[in-house]
Amino acid sequence: MTENQYLLNIINKYIASQISDMILRNTLQSLLLEIQQWANIYLLDIYTSGSRVKGTAIKGNSDIDFLISLSSTTPGTLCEIYDSLYNWLNTKGYQVRKQNVSLGITYYGYNIDLVPARKQSGHTNYHSLYCRKRNSWMQTNIQQHINYVINSGRINEIKIIKIWAKLHKLDFPSIYLEHIVIDALKGKNKGNDYLGRNVMTVFQYIIDNLLSARVIDISNSNNIISDDLTRSEKTIIVNKAKESKQQQYWESIVW
Repeated sequence: MTENQYLLNIINKYIASQISDMILRNTLQSLLLEIQQWANIYLLDIYTSGSRVKGTAIKGNSDIDFLISLSSTTPGTLCEIYDSLYNWLNTKGYQVRKQNVSLGITYYGYNIDLVPARKQSGHTNYHSLYCRKRNSWMQTNIQQHINYVINSGRINEIKIIKIWAKLHKLDFPSIYLEHIVIDALKGKNKGNDYLGRNVMTVFQYIIDNLLSARVIDISNSNNIISDDLTRSEKTIIVNKAKESKQQQYWESIVW
């Protein structure tokens, strides 16, 4: 078996459950109704977003991401909105996990990430999100991120690096990881015939650049995505990339 065949088998092993948005929404109807009750008149829409829409979802991570689009007139700070949803979900009996920009819950066996976001006024897809890790906020365009990844031609490389990060218990936020993979492979060949070589190129890019590279949000140059991790957190990823690159067999890197 070639290295590329092995990696494709790994991708198939971690393929996320194939379930339509309609079935998910039907299954999650009572949850969505509770979110509507919480948001009240300020709810604009609840969008499916994240890895499933991008095509980079892997088994064991969040099954579904919902962006809760709130009116620009929604009162309170973004932190207060985030905490308000957290408290509401707790009162409804959910075990809620505070993450960076999302709140994680498990519902009927699905791992769900909920991202409360206040829409910018006017005809725009820009939303403001609370970033818990930095106790700050950012303005971004989720649809631009989705299109950027879908059109990158690097879906399988992103999946392998996500699987690698999961197996080695690395804290590597998805948007940051996706940008790093796409940046690392600019000008490189595309396609499954180059998968193994490209993953090694990503490891080398991480080793050479992760500590110093300033990764900027494609939809807002004021958002420095690389600030989402501390230097010590980045160092852990770099060291694991060094270790992986030195392995003789792929079975020691992803399995």
